[in-house]
Amino acid sequence: MEPRPRQLILRLLLGAGGTPLAARDAVRACALFGIPANGVRVALARLAAAGLVAPVGRGAYRLGRSAATLAADVGAWRDTGARTREWRGDWIAVHVGALGRSDRPALRARGRALGLLGLRELDRGLHLRPDNLAGGVAAVRERLIRLGLERDAAVFRAGGFDAARERRARSLWDGKALGRGYRATRERLERWLAGSARLDLQAAARQSFVLGDAAIRQLVFDPLLPAPLADEQARADFVDAVIRFDAAGQAIWKDFLADTGATRRAADARAVVRTAVEARR
Repeated sequence: MEPRPRQLILRLLLGAGGTPLAARDAVRACALFGIPANGVRVALARLAAAGLVAPVGRGAYRLGRSAATLAADVGAWRDTGARTREWRGDWIAVHVGALGRSDRPALRARGRALGLLGLRELDRGLHLRPDNLAGGVAAVRERLIRLGLERDAAVFRAGGFDAARERRARSLWDGKALGRGYRATRERLERWLAGSARLDLQAAARQSFVLGDAAIRQLVFDPLLPAPLADEQARADFVDAVIRFDAAGQAIWKDFLADTGATRRAADARAVVRTAVEARR
């Protein structure tokens, strides 16, 4: 799926690790996906008005305060291995049945927070996940509230379910599908890396963004289930592949954004010379 300008700009800033993004670089990046310069300027203005980006000096932007919390949470995907602990069979429960359902922004924030923490609805208003995240229920409660869950929500440890509910709880996630997803995405990333040297810089930048963004999104929204609910080794292999792919993608985008017209013309000239030399052999 082609990114919209707002999404692309935010993804670039998330991946920049605090480095400001020049407006001209945003225009060049968006042009890879057929987004006109005017659309980029409109997107930057709207993002700034929403507090999602903030101007830095002349013609550059960084993430704004409204995006900082989510950015920090999303950016933690590289530390996936350190975010889990052994599961002893208990659950973390969140009960939202007493909370309002008419405030649409609050509902969206609630749903996003629950989704990012991998919680699923067992009974009406009662959401669960295995208690295998580092820091336990206290850390999960703090993270949920930071991501937008209302403070009135009840977040607690649960266990001792009857056999039927325990079975339903364990079936809230499709562990086999998660495992297939880990393996399929890892193989896709590794195939691309193996053939990426044959691509020109623009194609490499475009493709690495699309593939890397989808893989990181898959990881960010992964429920981080313990065994036996999911294949932990397949997930670890997947995370390793995403880290390697992200490093390669960051290098490609650094080269792309540093690639001026003069640099491209020189590269084209070198390519012509190489072709002529190879033809004489």
